[in-house]
Amino acid sequence: MGFSAKKKLLVVDDSAFMRKLISDFFKDHPLIEVVGTARNGKDAIQKIQKLSPNVVTMDVEMPEMNGLEALQTIMSTCPVPVIMLSSTTLHGKENTLTAMEYGAVDFVAKPSGAISLDLHKIQEELVKKAEQAVTVPVAKLKKSASETQKTKPTKVPVNVGSFTSPSISIPKKQDIQLQTRKTEWNRLSKKIVLIGTSTGGPRALQEVITKIPADIQAPILIVQHMPAGFTKSLATRLNQLSEISVKEAEQGDILKNGVAYIAPGGYHMRVKKTGISYAIMLDQQEPPRSGHRPSVDVMFEDISQYNEFDKIAVIMTGMGQDGSQGLIALKQNGNVMAIAESADTCIVYGMPKAAVETQLVDEVADVDDIAQSIMKYML
Repeated sequence: MGFSAKKKLLVVDDSAFMRKLISDFFKDHPLIEVVGTARNGKDAIQKIQKLSPNVVTMDVEMPEMNGLEALQTIMSTCPVPVIMLSSTTLHGKENTLTAMEYGAVDFVAKPSGAISLDLHKIQEELVKKAEQAVTVPVAKLKKSASETQKTKPTKVPVNVGSFTSPSISIPKKQDIQLQTRKTEWNRLSKKIVLIGTSTGGPRALQEVITKIPADIQAPILIVQHMPAGFTKSLATRLNQLSEISVKEAEQGDILKNGVAYIAPGGYHMRVKKTGISYAIMLDQQEPPRSGHRPSVDVMFEDISQYNEFDKIAVIMTGMGQDGSQGLIALKQNGNVMAIAESADTCIVYGMPKAAVETQLVDEVADVDDIAQSIMKYML
């Protein structure tokens, strides 16, 4: 490929106005050029086959064939990185998460409905995500909806004892390497699991959280880079698919074993000790860190002050390096086991790569094996 060859973008939207606006965002882009537009899903599939774009932006809600239907066909017949443009209605949020499940690389929320006159507000975000999407290998998109759609487990009511009274697990002949590598790791101590992720995260979280048993003797704190509102839909979806309970974190939530708390979009997530318990503190005062609120760094740094329990820190797929500074802070206080998702399964190998480069990561695992790795350290 010649140095001057630009990556090709196809813009799909049923509104001619929106197609024009989005196309204009890339008018003078040095790396990406718009090679065509499509007005619905059917049109999009034909144009993809004809133009072979490197990236597609696609509206979720369109007549004739909507974005979700088109996405399923695209991923099974002519896979290409797709960024969804979604509305912020509840239905729109749920559709967006379904799109992630079907293989969309990322999404951008329209600022004000189907035809957003103020679309320029998300210009920088959309351009940045398109630049990132063109680097995603097509092979990583080919996970069909049928593969990701799990059988929903029957939720057995679990007595999620409070975080402050851990029960003793019966030791299994699990990894001896665990003891040789970190002899001070104590199976009797309180544990907390911390997970940070960004681009590709919803699918990765589904892969991990649905494999964690209901009786895990630790709470789980999750930072997923997402706008306000979408995190609630993500929590609801994961809760339906998982044995553990999953909820969007709320101010004052007391941490309990067997419950995963997802930081709400727009808020950093911290923890405050109250008596013998630990409560969620949501912070909208501190500005975004490296463009993110919630930030993985903020969560990791905050939890690092509590060295009375052991931490299992997991950094998964995502662009940028959020989590690396926080990992350094965690490792300076108390016992920490750090797991990074491998380059093989990451949609974007940015955050885990930055974590690995700190040389503080204990284990690199494919996304399919991360739940097993977490549970290994619970013993």
